[in-house]
Amino acid sequence: MTYNLKLSGVMPALVTPFDADGKIDFAAFEKHLTELRAVGVTGWVPCGSSGEYNFMSDDERAQVLKFVADFANEDEILIAGTNAPHTAGVIANTLKAKELGYHAVLLATPFYTKPTDAELETHFRAVLDATDMNIVLYSYPDKDGIEISTDLMDALADDPRIIGIKESSGSLQRAVTIATRYEGRIQLVSGSDDIALDFMFWGADSWICGPANCMGKAVCDLDRSYRAGDLAKAKAQMATLYKAMNILESGKFVQKLKYGCELQGTPVGECRMPLGPLTADEKAAFKAAMDPILSW
Repeated sequence: MTYNLKLSGVMPALVTPFDADGKIDFAAFEKHLTELRAVGVTGWVPCGSSGEYNFMSDDERAQVLKFVADFANEDEILIAGTNAPHTAGVIANTLKAKELGYHAVLLATPFYTKPTDAELETHFRAVLDATDMNIVLYSYPDKDGIEISTDLMDALADDPRIIGIKESSGSLQRAVTIATRYEGRIQLVSGSDDIALDFMFWGADSWICGPANCMGKAVCDLDRSYRAGDLAKAKAQMATLYKAMNILESGKFVQKLKYGCELQGTPVGECRMPLGPLTADEKAAFKAAMDPILSW
């Protein structure tokens, strides 16, 4: 099978910079994207959970999607987070992303409602029918409360517009199941950052990566080492990244991403409420884990 869109490399799940007044800081955004391009990312994923999309108005999200699309080069993949709590909202957001030139959308299950598999199949098919857009499914049960099941993937796998799944369960068994069960039909996309190298081994050619915001050079180097066949080097690089990845996964993920951006010299402001600031101890622990990455 030929995919509608072959995904490869590191695509940052972008943070959204905010200024001191809480408004989107597009000057900081441009600097941030320019630094990420310089280290070798292959595309852009705005308005996902790392981007605080659920704290933004529809107009703000549209502004972010347009800004990133205008910044992107022709050879960079554009995947828009277009989630909403209801199907009509997802369709409207997806049509806007399509109009702006995005190649695909990243869709988790609609939040708060915990739909059944049958309801989810109807939901995703409604989005496909209304938009004819490539979809990367996003399974993140810790955040969404439900998992995109193999039964649901079985039902959707033969639609060529379901191009991949960002697997963020943290379960390597899930990744292996997806890689083997849907080979040639659904691309496995790494979304469990602290086991990203294992995902690569099982066939994930792409990584939609929140930590890329503050450790872009390191994660792109890891990806390149693996693609070059230097497994020993890739393993050593993953070991260096592992502690910081673990600390990210332990809580306050987006706050730590934004603090990491400050540490690397591309400040992107604070998170919107209800997300609160890091404590001094949390900052110190993350900075210590980031030190070898900052001097990569």
